[in-house]
Amino acid sequence: MSGDIEAIGAAVTAGLAGRAVEPRHGGGGATDAGARCLNCGTSLAGSHCHHCGQRADLHRSFGAIGHDLVHAIFHFEGKIWNTLPLLSWRPGDLTRRYIHGERARFISPLALFLFAVFLTYAVLAMVGSGGGVGEEIAKAAAEQTRSNALKESFHKEADRIDARLTDKSLPAAERRLLVEERDTLQKSADYLGVARRLSAKERDTGPPVLDDPGKQMMTSVEFVSRTKVNTGVPFIDHGLEKAIANPALVLYKLQANAYKFAWALIPLSLPFMWLLFPFSRRFHTYDHFVFITYSISFMLLLFVVVRLLNLTIFGEVATAFAVLFVPFHMYRQLRDAYRSSRFGALVRTALLLFFSLFSVITFMLLLLALGVMG
Repeated sequence: MSGDIEAIGAAVTAGLAGRAVEPRHGGGGATDAGARCLNCGTSLAGSHCHHCGQRADLHRSFGAIGHDLVHAIFHFEGKIWNTLPLLSWRPGDLTRRYIHGERARFISPLALFLFAVFLTYAVLAMVGSGGGVGEEIAKAAAEQTRSNALKESFHKEADRIDARLTDKSLPAAERRLLVEERDTLQKSADYLGVARRLSAKERDTGPPVLDDPGKQMMTSVEFVSRTKVNTGVPFIDHGLEKAIANPALVLYKLQANAYKFAWALIPLSLPFMWLLFPFSRRFHTYDHFVFITYSISFMLLLFVVVRLLNLTIFGEVATAFAVLFVPFHMYRQLRDAYRSSRFGALVRTALLLFFSLFSVITFMLLLLALGVMG
């Protein structure tokens, strides 16, 4: 089941990129007499502007999301200098101009998003996530995997000995040897820090109640780790058991699925953008899509720049600047793209920061669920 979901994620990502090869500009149609190009203002005589090459028929609809990807992806060298300065300092102006028709001169939001996702994945694959966090997590996951394998080996051997000891016809000499072997095995497990499985009675009793909250939490965590997973849903139990036994594999799947399902951040964010402007007829779903996609693209590119600067002596300064610049960038984009007042933009920026955090957490939980169920 999880394999099918991962395949769908990869197919969607490939399909979005594939739109670059055979773009559709929002459908054809007859051009009204006297109409002018929305990009350069030239009078139109046909389906394309003879001056700048933009199609005459443009939509503000979901069907136009993937339009004109071929030029955006394969002609970055001309459009990058029109797009990135505006995206960095005047993102709202870029968003508004793209929505209202000035599209031939800019990289489309979806093409820029795909480029940012692939660039982020490539940089992280080469230099890591930085800050020692990713390395520590990977190291801890690998260590836990080895510990779980050792624990499972001890448990199997202990179960074998216990099964033999239940035989009432077992000779006294052999029973004595098995008891000694069991004691030696338990001492080895205690020395290596391998906890034995809980009995049914201990599982029913639950963890001990302690006065110290910190010790209580650690005791509870240890109790959960030694308790057999039993949610009542077989495939969930199976997935959780595999995840506990091999967390390193789950971590690998998280990293592999992150770029496959990066596009899911867009639909996850769309409802929250609607909540910022509820029941407004001025703005359409397509407008929110352009805003979100340009915003996420900028955040990914900013992350790449900061990650590369972290390899130099300017890493801490770059990180501090990025933390302060992100809310300012959101404010600028909201204020200029939606023509909001200063107060309205500030309030919506605060809400957008919260919504963004919620969307990222939801996205990570989805990735975790896919990794566990895989």
